[in-house]
Amino acid sequence: MAEAAVHTAEPDDMNQIARIQVETWRAAYASLLPEEVLAGLDQAEIADVWQATVKQGGATVYVATEGTWTVGFCAAGPAPDSEIADVDGKLPEDADEVGVIATLLVEPRWGRRGHGGRLLATAASGLRAIGKSRGVVWVPENDDVSVAFYERAGWQRDGMVRTLDAGGRPLREIRLTGELNLRLT
Repeated sequence: MAEAAVHTAEPDDMNQIARIQVETWRAAYASLLPEEVLAGLDQAEIADVWQATVKQGGATVYVATEGTWTVGFCAAGPAPDSEIADVDGKLPEDADEVGVIATLLVEPRWGRRGHGGRLLATAASGLRAIGKSRGVVWVPENDDVSVAFYERAGWQRDGMVRTLDAGGRPLREIRLTGELNLRLT
């Protein structure tokens, strides 16, 4: 394997981040999202959204590379109340200490090479640096690969489920949570 690394995203990374999002969603979510939603993904628009996300500074975006290839990315930051509240809107006692993994994607052809683990460990370190001790992530309920990935990292389902409108089709997501004391092994 060529040298693998993770770095904080720079403006020049946005087109690759958008490419990875489009390609990964089209491959991994073909059975979860309507075909017209996936066909309508616009890489240039997505790159602009990521550019704005990085400029706003609410989340930190990390990029995984292998050699000269950009192979994955992760966005993490303080968890908004809506991401950590229970079904009644009540916040957990440790709400100020919770971060969110907003997205973590590795291009399928680069999977099973440790990139996801490096991204998650780097994001966890960044969240710990801003005073967070626990993380949450929402993943599609039927995304067995992502659920298994977080469970291998020691995160667990916490019983929360939400339903999103995915182009006229309901998409159920489950929430997983875990400690941020992750280490690369």
